[in-house]
Amino acid sequence: MTDYLAKTYPTLAQRLPKTALADLPTPVSECDIEVGSHQRTIAIKHDNQTSSYYGGNKLRKLEYLLQRAIDKRADRVATFGTVGSNHALATALYARQLEMGCTCMLSHQVKTAGAAKVLGLLLQNDAEIVRYSGNRHARVEAMRQHVQGRNTWVIPLGGSSWLGAVGYVNAGLELAAQISAGEVRLPERIYMATGTMGSAVGLALGLALAGVKAVVQAVRVSPDEIMNRSRLDHLLNKTAAMMHRLDPSIPAGVAVRTHIELRHEFFGDGYAKTNAATDAAIEIAGDQLGLLLEPTYTGKAMAALLHDIEQPEHASMPMLFWNTYNSNPMPVIDTDATHRQRMPEEFLRYLD
Repeated sequence: MTDYLAKTYPTLAQRLPKTALADLPTPVSECDIEVGSHQRTIAIKHDNQTSSYYGGNKLRKLEYLLQRAIDKRADRVATFGTVGSNHALATALYARQLEMGCTCMLSHQVKTAGAAKVLGLLLQNDAEIVRYSGNRHARVEAMRQHVQGRNTWVIPLGGSSWLGAVGYVNAGLELAAQISAGEVRLPERIYMATGTMGSAVGLALGLALAGVKAVVQAVRVSPDEIMNRSRLDHLLNKTAAMMHRLDPSIPAGVAVRTHIELRHEFFGDGYAKTNAATDAAIEIAGDQLGLLLEPTYTGKAMAALLHDIEQPEHASMPMLFWNTYNSNPMPVIDTDATHRQRMPEEFLRYLD
């Protein structure tokens, strides 16, 4: 395993320990793709392969976030998401691996097959599932009842705090090293599905530290009250400031050297709701690239890339798709009566 952040900034790595969960670096490849009358070669960063256990982009963040829980001697962690949250599932799986309990504070979303599978896996891995929605009083009461007084370390929605974003600073340095080694061409644009912005922020900072000027195309997949420019800039500046505070060799002004473009036009009708462009992108990615994508995140990011390929001004532009979706087959779920008794009653409809 190679940790490019530790190699480049050993002081920061020493002051920000992590628990090694991911198999890094993840590979890169280049593939030909045909869209309409256009045939192009695109690069792919396979962060779907961060682990043979459960991969995807969340694991890079959890290496730092779960280590903090260990350092705090927490008995359990709590986190947030929707009923189909890959972040909640990854947190529960790796918390269990580290012998910690996990409370998942979940809200409703569109009913999908993926949501049923996530809920089933959470139950089978002994996660505590709690409804976290409604008015502020209901949310505070849920936190009080299930988190307070239980020696619990709270992990934010999507793992997107400054600490979680550091995991993707490492990813940016990792990609820069692969470019330098000739494993992949230098891209001008990098397409990434973006929900809570920690991955995009960290990636952009890592690329800036390495002097790579590729523009991160942060394709919005969550409501604009969660993902917007103001929140992104706040997380970007805080992450940069905290890294500089911990390791002064990191330039104080690195945030202004980042390149992130928010892409809102592929969000469609809402979180986890698919559309024609997303469905077509998933089919093309499967048929021509051998990629397994899904409609909530990666399908929308691929739709953005395919749209841009067809624009005349991008005819020769090198592009990279960052695959954030776990590609490992998960077990068949059998949610028996015992499992269902541990589920909030209003979530049972996702299993039927």
